[in-house]
Amino acid sequence: MQSGKMQKVILDTNVVVSSLIQKSFPYYILKDLVLEKHVQLCLSIELMSEYYEVLNRDKFAKYPDFKAKADSILVDIERIVNFYTPKVKISKIKDESDNMLLELAEEAQADFLITGNTNDFTMKKQKKTKIITPREYWEDYMPQ
Repeated sequence: MQSGKMQKVILDTNVVVSSLIQKSFPYYILKDLVLEKHVQLCLSIELMSEYYEVLNRDKFAKYPDFKAKADSILVDIERIVNFYTPKVKISKIKDESDNMLLELAEEAQADFLITGNTNDFTMKKQKKTKIITPREYWEDYMPQ
């Protein structure tokens, strides 16, 4: 782990979903970095609600043990998360729910917003927060 302050990261809901479906970059970020407290996960109540809503969707039932893994990961996240209440409204992205991630990034002064949604997140930064994919984060920015 590098010296200095712990990285603050925001995980878009699609990253959490991906982490429960296959063992790839999102899985490693969540399991090895977030849950092991090598980085600080930043959430708002809105984003946590979205995690619950999305992870409970029926369409994911086709994946083995998805529901059990989702319930377990949500409990783990609640145990370690730092909640922030965004005070600034941002409307940069057409999909309204994605703006809450930018608002959270600004409030938490997060280092990274990690998302698989490169269609909506066309910008590379929001103030000091780098907006990157799970692969970019894992290969270039994760704490050593």
